[in-house]
Amino acid sequence: MRKKQRHGWGTGDQAEQHYLVQPRTLAGGGDLRHITEYLRAAGWTDKSQVGGPLVFASPDTTVRVGYDPFVQPGGWTISGRATAAQDAWHAFLGQRTPVEIVAGLTDALAGPRSAHAPNAWAPLVQQNWSVAREPHFTATSPNSDSWVQWRQEDDGPPYWWAGAQTEQGRSWSANFTSTTPLHLVAAFTSALADPAPVMRPLGHVPPSNRITTRSASVLPSELRDWQQNRIEAGLAVRVQRPRATPGARPPQGWDRARSAGKLR
Repeated sequence: MRKKQRHGWGTGDQAEQHYLVQPRTLAGGGDLRHITEYLRAAGWTDKSQVGGPLVFASPDTTVRVGYDPFVQPGGWTISGRATAAQDAWHAFLGQRTPVEIVAGLTDALAGPRSAHAPNAWAPLVQQNWSVAREPHFTATSPNSDSWVQWRQEDDGPPYWWAGAQTEQGRSWSANFTSTTPLHLVAAFTSALADPAPVMRPLGHVPPSNRITTRSASVLPSELRDWQQNRIEAGLAVRVQRPRATPGARPPQGWDRARSAGKLR
């Protein structure tokens, strides 16, 4: 099983040039398998068609994760259908969103949900993102290249908006409906604010004066081991997944009020 799972991550053991990139928000899309192999190992069903977009369905079929690079603007579409305990919700993340940031959300989808209501702003504040309350509640990264915003325009519905930009313009953006479960938004903001660098192979580092890189020689066997760790983490989630039990529906508007609430 291990040999089969590792197939395709690399062959031979000649050192290859990679780069550690900071900030991670500007590192470019990355390897999709960082997300898909984890979901597959966690028990999600791969419904992708050969030559078409990627589509994964959760074990209980209530959530779908898709990636479509063949349309404009292309990217990740993640949707949860309405259940007795949760309104329908949708999230879209552009195709240049770093996979490590998308995985913050998709890993949380695959794992157990906390009984406590998280504060989605807390991971940003802990990493010294600045906060402005007008005209929209906004957190901005220390280098001013990335943001998270809770927006409501005129009489339209509120929504989460996040993204990053370089001196060349917008790198990517993400939108979440106000009904998106807060633990997913918090998982996304936690991955977004993480100061740790991410790794990209030679030729896959976006051109920008706003990023810093550190060269690293990496053996294919090391890459396979790192990816195998992701697979094993997904398998652990599958083993630990509790049986689904009916839950009480939260009061109407609770998510909206909490997400727009004050920092704590």
